[in-house]
Amino acid sequence: MNATPRHARNGPVRGERPARRWGRRGARAAPASAAWVPGNRIALLENGEAFFPRVFEVIGQAREEVLLETFILFDDHVGQALHEALVAAAQRGVRVSVLVDGYGSMDLGEDFLAGLTRVGVQFRMFDPRARLLGLRTNVFRRMHRKLVVVDGAIAFVGGINYSADHLADFGPGAKQDYAIEVHGPVVAQIRAYVRTNCSEPPAPVAEREPTGPPGDGREPAGTAQTLFAVRDNGAHRTDIERQYRIAIRAARHDVIIANAYFFPGYRLLRDLRNAARRGVRVSLVLQGEPDMPIVKVGARLLHDYLLGAGVRIFEYCERPLHGKVAVADDEWATVGSSNLDPLSLSLNLEANLVIRDAGFNRVLRERLDTLIARHCRQVRQPRPQTKSIWRAAVSSVVFHVLRRFPAWAGWLPKHVPRLEQIEPAAVSHAGQEDDDAQSRQTG
Repeated sequence: MNATPRHARNGPVRGERPARRWGRRGARAAPASAAWVPGNRIALLENGEAFFPRVFEVIGQAREEVLLETFILFDDHVGQALHEALVAAAQRGVRVSVLVDGYGSMDLGEDFLAGLTRVGVQFRMFDPRARLLGLRTNVFRRMHRKLVVVDGAIAFVGGINYSADHLADFGPGAKQDYAIEVHGPVVAQIRAYVRTNCSEPPAPVAEREPTGPPGDGREPAGTAQTLFAVRDNGAHRTDIERQYRIAIRAARHDVIIANAYFFPGYRLLRDLRNAARRGVRVSLVLQGEPDMPIVKVGARLLHDYLLGAGVRIFEYCERPLHGKVAVADDEWATVGSSNLDPLSLSLNLEANLVIRDAGFNRVLRERLDTLIARHCRQVRQPRPQTKSIWRAAVSSVVFHVLRRFPAWAGWLPKHVPRLEQIEPAAVSHAGQEDDDAQSRQTG
C-alpha cells in the first residue's frame, strides 16, 4: 500500500509537460519543489497589524543574518520602521541583504537608501528599467516574492508588502492579506534559495553558516509537513499552479480559495469545476471592492462557467482583498505571493509555502469562514434569460485566451534580469508621488 498522503503525491498532472532542466547560471538556486519537509511549526499572521510588529521584532533579535525580499517597499511610516530595524541590525554586526523589485519599489529616495548602505546593508533591485516618456516599461516578469529569513531559524512567507496600505488606519483602501511565520527544517531550504537566488555574483560557499541553539531551522519544531514551491521562468514555471491542481483534484470534502487576482488558466478552472461536480464544496473568495476595477470585470467573465457546476463564489466587500491563500479538506493549505492570474502563473517570480497540518488548516479555515460570513456577498447565477449573446461571446474569447496564454507569454521580450546594486546617488525622487498609487495596486 502506498503510505504517501494524497496531497503529498507530486507526480505529473495530466495535461502538463514535465519541467525541463534549467541549465543557465542560477539554476542551482531552484528548490526541490517536489520535496515535502516534515517537522515544522507554522503561525498565521493576518494583515499588517500582526505581520509588521512580528517581523520587526524578529529582525531586532537577529544575531548573524537578515535576508529580505519584497515586491513593494515604500518610504512611508511602515517602510521607515523597517528601515530602522535593518539599520539597527547592521549596526550591531548582522549581515543584512535586501532585494526589492525594480517596478514595485523603483522610487525610493536617496536619503532612504543612503541610510541603509552607509551601515553596510546590501541593497539590490531586481531588473530596474529607465522610464520611457515618463512611463514605467518593466511591467512583465517581476520579482513578486515576499520572503524574510532571520539567522536561518525563522522565515516569513506571504503576500504582505512593506507599505502603509496593509494597515486598517490607511482607510477604505487598506488591504486584507495574510502571511505566515515558519520554524523548522524547511527554513534552511528557504534560506538557501534566497541567498543563492538573490546574490550576483553568488554568495561564496565558504561564507559561514548561521549558528544557534537547537530548533534554529534544522531540528524539528512542530508537526507540519511543508513544501516550498516557487515559480520562475526556468525549470519551475508551473510548480505553484501544480500544487493547487494536485490539492483540488485530491479534495474529497471542500476547497476554499481566497485570491486577490483570480483569472487562472483553463486547466485549473476545469479542475475546480470537476471537483464541484463530484460533490466537493468549492468556495472562491474574490475581490468585491478591487483596487483595480478590471480585476472584477475579468473574474466575472468566469462566473457562469464555475457557478453552473456548483462552485460557490463570494465577493469580499469590506476592503480590497490582497490575500493569496487556500485550504483543502482537513490538512492542506497554502500561503504565499502568487495570485491566480496570468502574471503570477506565467510571468512573475513567486513563492508559496504549501502546508499539510490539521492545526494550521483549522486556523486559516476559521479566518476564511469568518470573512465569508461577515464581510462577503455571495454571487448568484443569473437567470438564463438574462444572459446576453455579447456576454457569451466575450466569455468564449476569454477561455481561448486562458487556454493559450502560457504559450503566448513566451513571446514576450526575453532578457536576463539584472540584480543591480543600488547606489543612493543614482536614485531620483522624480515621479515618486505619481507612481506610488500604481505600485500599490499591483502588489
